[in-house]
Amino acid sequence: MVARVKFQGSTAHRARHGDRRERVLACSFVSDYLRELFSLGGRRALVTGGSSGIGYAMAEAIGRAGAEVVIVARREAPLDEAVRALRRHGVTASAISADLADQVAVRRVCDAAGRIDILVNDAANNIRKPMAELTLDDYEQTIAVNLTAPYLLGQHFGPRMAERGWGRIINIGSQQTVSAFGDSGVYGVAKAAIGGLTRSQAEAWSPRGVCVNTIIPGFVLTPLTAPAQAIPGRVERLAARHMAGRNGVPADFAGAAVFLAGDASAFVTGQMLFVDGGFYVH
Repeated sequence: MVARVKFQGSTAHRARHGDRRERVLACSFVSDYLRELFSLGGRRALVTGGSSGIGYAMAEAIGRAGAEVVIVARREAPLDEAVRALRRHGVTASAISADLADQVAVRRVCDAAGRIDILVNDAANNIRKPMAELTLDDYEQTIAVNLTAPYLLGQHFGPRMAERGWGRIINIGSQQTVSAFGDSGVYGVAKAAIGGLTRSQAEAWSPRGVCVNTIIPGFVLTPLTAPAQAIPGRVERLAARHMAGRNGVPADFAGAAVFLAGDASAFVTGQMLFVDGGFYVH
């Protein structure tokens, strides 16, 4: 409840100035409340796939909410540009270049990242072939990036978060986490497993303050979905399948990132949050 302030002066003066001052006080009260609920000040986040797409959008949102951000991706030039963009928003940001298909590189990320309070596993690849045409190499590459890397990063950072009594892990799933869609292939296998990984991590570490959740996107216009976007008419058909009447964009994930990364989600763990414009239920 916002306290009201009694202003002196004429009725006309109060009419001109009193209401505005009360509105200022109310806004200050709300800002303090939201800051307490959603601020990530003092936290440190590691975001894989953070140089573009959903990963960058989540890194920016988490950083602008106050956390220091470390982003991970393969290519150095996009990483450098992403760090510059984050810093333009006032975010304390740095980058680690690594191919997360390589377990040695994953271990290097763990060693280089230092203390991490918020882990976002967004890095992904998607080899889009009919199921019968997938090779063993396709399988191994897909599982390595989409499942093994999140598992290994969680195995490193999760117990350390639990020791400190606070942590957040956000795994990025897919519509393929819950259903077959669009040549799911091995990508579908890996993303289905991400749902199970989230539940197992939540079971292991939530009693010690570590909340673990999966975000399920709809069809989002990012570099990862570029091959699907190139098929004539596909973007329009997918937009129509969303209840929202459009495809997703990376900025749609900012609010969910801040919510799941902070204290506001302290009683949310082991869950799948569908940020999909109603795609799954349409």
